Amino acid sequence: MPELPQRKVGIVACSGEELAEGTVTRLAALRVLEQLRPGETVTICLPLFLAGGQADRAFARFYPTIAVDGCDMRCAALATEQYSGKPADSVVVSDLVREAGLRRPEGARRLDESGRQAVVVTADRVAVLVDELLGGQWSPRSGTFVEGAPAATAEAAPQAGCACASAIPAQTVDVNGQAVALAALPLIFEQFRGADKAPGSEVTKELLEIVKIYNDVPAGTDEEYLAALGRAYTGFWKRKTS
Repeated sequence: MPELPQRKVGIVACSGEELAEGTVTRLAALRVLEQLRPGETVTICLPLFLAGGQADRAFARFYPTIAVDGCDMRCAALATEQYSGKPADSVVVSDLVREAGLRRPEGARRLDESGRQAVVVTADRVAVLVDELLGGQWSPRSGTFVEGAPAATAEAAPQAGCACASAIPAQTVDVNGQAVALAALPLIFEQFRGADKAPGSEVTKELLEIVKIYNDVPAGTDEEYLAALGRAYTGFWKRKTS
């Protein structure tokens, strides 16, 4: 089946502007992406994610994601869980600041010395979590780690990137005579098969609800999409079980 890059962890940082800790999350994420683990991480834009960014949501659903929050409200972690799935791990800047014995950061636009130290502490913690997550093999089918599976091999030419540029697999289906490419459909089918969900009307309705998260389904076309997904999933199921 089509695969996403194996050695990638998504990082979704808090977008809070009113607290210095929010600035720390974004600078720490940038430090991880560009300096500490550039070849092994991608950024997930939280505002785009909340607005319905299909590639970001698809990546966070099928691959491990670390939420980096400024405070115990945990907006990034909760948003990731609501729209894609529970993050593989998370950190909270305010907790790390206390653990490190630092003063509370100040300066939402221009961080003080404590804030700059918090960036380093947070980035270092996230980098450790990235290493731990990549020490196992992530299964896009189940959205979990495979027990006892070998670690993924490193990729050449490390480069920072974003989830929206990641190779999310798509599949073309016939919707009322029109060819429509649906993002993440191959992986969604694999997840349903892994959960032993045989083709049927209720399963097709469930498929459509998930497909809508990652794709624009025009209003009033549910019946056409249900028919298309039913045919496509039935064919997929038969091929995999024959």
